[in-house]
Amino acid sequence: MDQQKEKKRLAAQTALSYLKEGMSLGVGTGSTVDFFIDALPEYSHHLAAIVSSSEISTKKLKNLKIEVTDLNRAGDVDVYVDGADEATKHLNLVKGGGGALTREKILAGASRRFICIVDDTKIVDVLGKFPIPVEVIPMAQSYVARQIVKAGGQPIWREGFVSDNGNQILDVHNLTITDPVKLEIELNQIPGVVTVGIFARRKADILLVGGGNSVITFD
Repeated sequence: MDQQKEKKRLAAQTALSYLKEGMSLGVGTGSTVDFFIDALPEYSHHLAAIVSSSEISTKKLKNLKIEVTDLNRAGDVDVYVDGADEATKHLNLVKGGGGALTREKILAGASRRFICIVDDTKIVDVLGKFPIPVEVIPMAQSYVARQIVKAGGQPIWREGFVSDNGNQILDVHNLTITDPVKLEIELNQIPGVVTVGIFARRKADILLVGGGNSVITFD
């Protein structure tokens, strides 16, 4: 296993220690979460319910014979485990590189504790180097893009991609995010935006960073 994959595996393995019998669990999407899913079968039968943030993760869970519950049936979840495309030590995140940002944001909002697992290459001082994903209703794609340009961003349509919700993604470049909460609110206010991949209003509660031979915890 290469070094970066090992860092991801370490972070995912550490997140398993937060699971307690009878908990409900939200499972995110992405390469780091895949390590978490792979290790989940021996823990899953102790959990009350498992909810997934994407069709991809749902398929992986079901392939491991893990039952997946609808969030409407499960209610709030005790712990939500997911990755990030960027993270700061203040626990603000950019998510949505895999296109599951809306369901991820819903699960984060519905969780009592949000644990983010990343390798140390994802840690930044200021968010924005990774393009900010914005999920938009198809008819609003051009309108939203024009508003983002006015705000100083460079939106690029994620061509050939449709979200699990049937929507489009704009990846916004050239934004330096010094006030992530403010920008998250402003982008969310544009008519036609479903959600934006800045996770600052509901940021992570715990950030587990895999690096070298250990995991650093920020909380």
